Amino acid sequence: MNTLTRTGLDTNGPLTGVRVLELGGIGPAPYAGMLLGDLGADVIRIDRPQEAGLDNPAPVLHRGRRSITVDLKHSDSTGIVLTLATETDIVIEGFRPGVTERLGVGPEALLAHNRALVYGRMTGWGQDGPLAHEPGHDINFVALTGALHAIGPAHTPVIPLNLIGDMGGGLLMAFGVISALVSARTTGRGQVVDAAMSDGSASLLAMVHGFLAQDRWQDRRESNTIDGGSPWYGVYRCSDDRHVALGIGDRRSYTALVETLGLGSDPRFADQYDRAAWPAMRETLARVFAGRTREDWARTFEGRGACVSPVLSLTEAPHHPHNVARGTFRTGAHGGIEPAPVPRFSDTPATEPEPAPVVGAHTDEVLAQAGYSPEAVAQLRAEGVVR
Repeated sequence: MNTLTRTGLDTNGPLTGVRVLELGGIGPAPYAGMLLGDLGADVIRIDRPQEAGLDNPAPVLHRGRRSITVDLKHSDSTGIVLTLATETDIVIEGFRPGVTERLGVGPEALLAHNRALVYGRMTGWGQDGPLAHEPGHDINFVALTGALHAIGPAHTPVIPLNLIGDMGGGLLMAFGVISALVSARTTGRGQVVDAAMSDGSASLLAMVHGFLAQDRWQDRRESNTIDGGSPWYGVYRCSDDRHVALGIGDRRSYTALVETLGLGSDPRFADQYDRAAWPAMRETLARVFAGRTREDWARTFEGRGACVSPVLSLTEAPHHPHNVARGTFRTGAHGGIEPAPVPRFSDTPATEPEPAPVVGAHTDEVLAQAGYSPEAVAQLRAEGVVR
């Protein structure tokens, strides 16, 4: 019998019954935990005792969790983690290589207590290599894999938020630990999953590297069809200083664009792939789109198949009719807008995620379910191990 099963919560979704222990960190590992929790996994996050009782600092990334506060630097914390890991399917952590080993909760120690355990490690540079122990952030990992160099106008790269390294790394982690769990449930043997943000950003460039190998991609920004080089795949300013995005990828959508704009008789638009005509095309398109508002253009192109979309802000996007119909966004317990769980499942749909808890709110509950008596919990609290 699983003594750590969450109580009082509606746990549907394809990962219902999967137990995850998250050693609290920031960025990609919590994102992986959010994705797993959204799909029904019971995620227990170990937070720092110093934060106990505080409002959750990451109300979206930390949703769908139970939170306990354990001082991992305290020598008596090892027993708690080992006890929890014994009845856990997956452990995820985002510390630098060697940190959890020094704390006594590394993969070797935990796998000795649970041979089928999947131990996911999320780092910037990976567990080995000359940069493994060096600090870094999303922009550093993206820079070293070529992704940053490829994004932006010709004169300088543009920072792609932290979507490629951090959030892409979290996706990689979630994919990796679930893949390893499938193997563990078949073989009875767990393993360590080494997920690096640098590796993840390199993997996201797979299509581009394929084009490079075929001489279909130039290693310069704004020199290719989908990196801003072509006039029909880019962003244009409208008369209200808002923008529209053109995503022309085939002859049919290009024809729809040209016809909708009344440019069908313009010889400069006769050949979509005539690079010599691209500067003139771009100048004409900029002038035309600048003549009307973004919403006017959105209505004009609606249903035309021209792949022209309004560029919406973060606060505008949740109100777009398509996003509303799909339920792409939801209102969180904190009152703010957040993305809904993804992807969609026909037979095991995810339910509304539980709100991010107050830090440490489930400490007594989780320890009691793990077999700790009230007296033992009180002693751990008195010694500063938990709070």
